[in-house]
Amino acid sequence: MPSVPVATDAASVVGIERASTTLTPAIFGSIQLTDVLAWVAIAAFFGALLLRWQGALEPARALATGAWVAFGVFWLTMVPYYYYEMQSPLQTLLAVAALPLCAYAGYLLWGGRDSLFLLTKAIAFMGLIYLPVETIPFVRTWLIETTAAQTHYGMELLGHSPGLVEGANGYESKFDFDPEETVTGRTTYIILACTGIGSMAIFGGLIAAVKAPLKRKVTAFSMAIGVIWFLNLIRNVFIGLASPWGWFQQGWLVSFMTTYMGAEPSRVSFLVAHNYIAQTLSVVALIGITYLLIKIVPEILEPLEEVLFILTGTEYDLFDALGKTDVRADGGSGRADPDQQQ
Repeated sequence: MPSVPVATDAASVVGIERASTTLTPAIFGSIQLTDVLAWVAIAAFFGALLLRWQGALEPARALATGAWVAFGVFWLTMVPYYYYEMQSPLQTLLAVAALPLCAYAGYLLWGGRDSLFLLTKAIAFMGLIYLPVETIPFVRTWLIETTAAQTHYGMELLGHSPGLVEGANGYESKFDFDPEETVTGRTTYIILACTGIGSMAIFGGLIAAVKAPLKRKVTAFSMAIGVIWFLNLIRNVFIGLASPWGWFQQGWLVSFMTTYMGAEPSRVSFLVAHNYIAQTLSVVALIGITYLLIKIVPEILEPLEEVLFILTGTEYDLFDALGKTDVRADGGSGRADPDQQQ
C-alpha cells in the first residue's frame, strides 16, 4: 500500500507502483524483467518435477538447480525497490538473503539431497497460484478493487468515509482523503501486495505439495485464506488511516526517520505503520497460521524441515518434536525413499 500526496498521484511512484513480488523497479529500466525471471524459474521447477516423475533424476536435479538460482536472482532484482521506494529494512534484508539461500538449496539438490524436491514442488505451486493473478489483467483488477472497496468499508465502520478514486496504478483503489483536513496531506492506495495473495500463495503451495487426504487439504486451505483475508483487511485499514491522520508523526520519530532513514517528513506515519508495525505483526500472523495448519495438515512439516536445514545446516525432526511421528510413518519425509515425496 504506497503512500502518496492526496492532491496528486506522486510521479515518483509511476512505473514502479506494481509493487508486489513481481514488480520491476524503475532503476532496471524494464518492468518485464522480474516477470520473466519469475515465470522462467517456476516453469523450470515444474519441468524438473516432470523429469523426476519420468525417472530422469540427474536431468531433474540439474534443471531444478538452475531454477533455484533463477529464483534467487529474481529476488535480487527486488532489492532496489524495497530499499529505495518502500524503505523497508525487513523486505530488503530478505531479498538480499534470498539469492545465497536459493543458490545453496540448488547446491544441496545438485549434491543429492533429493528431499528438496518436495520444497521445489511447493515453490512451483506457489508460483502457479500467484503469477496468473499478477499477469491476468481482469483477475488483478478485480482483486485490487475488491480489496480497496472492503478496506473502505472497514474505514467507514470506524467513522471515516473518504471515498475511492483512481490511483496511480490505474485502479479505483485510492482513498480520497481531503488534504486540507488530514494531518499529513497524504493518502494511500491498494496494490496487489495489499490483497494478501502472496501469503495465500505460500500456504496454498505448501498444502498442494504434500500428500494428505483431500478433505483435510481443502479445510486447511479454506482456513488459511479466510484468516489471511480478515487480518489483511485490518492491516489495510490501519495503514490507510495511520498515513493521512499522522498517527506516528511524533517529533522525535520524524527526526529519527528523516535523519537516519531518509524518509520524507510527511511519510513517517506511513513508513512506521507499514514497514515496521504491520510487517512485524505479519510475521507473527504467518507463524500463527502455520501452527494452525500443522494441526490440520501436519504433512507440511516435511517441506518446513527442508527450509530449516537450508537456514541452519542442521537436520530437524519436526514430526517427532510436535508428536506427529504417525504422520511421518504414513508418508512423511521419506528421505530413505525420495519417490514417496511426489
